[in-house]
Amino acid sequence: MADIFDVIADGTRRDILRLLLDRSTAGERGTSVSHIVHELGASQPTVSKHLKVLRDAHLVSVREEGQHRYYSLSADPLDEVDDWLVPFLDGATDETPTAQPSLPDSAAHAAEVVGRAAASAKHALEAALKKLPGR
Repeated sequence: MADIFDVIADGTRRDILRLLLDRSTAGERGTSVSHIVHELGASQPTVSKHLKVLRDAHLVSVREEGQHRYYSLSADPLDEVDDWLVPFLDGATDETPTAQPSLPDSAAHAAEVVGRAAASAKHALEAALKKLPGR
């Protein structure tokens, strides 16, 4: 299996993961290759190549219905990235107090969700800005 960091280093693959996350959040049970092609403005062979890499890394799962394939996000492998990043985020600056008060589990979870949502929104905005004419 490819290193998870190599897999997510590619911008197109991150865009596919973002699209699948957005669709799953909206209650979709899967996203077709043609929808991904349309949304990203990429060619079908390019999207298929990236989906294979994501499948091999277990970041997406595929469901076949007749001749159609529907892809869904499988975010569990991203725990490896999360585990790697956490030590860098805890006490990453000199401004961070050394004795941080601990949060209740529910508040810590909410903070994590908000942080991930903010990072996702930033990525989505950057991707949208890149698509504007003149950029």
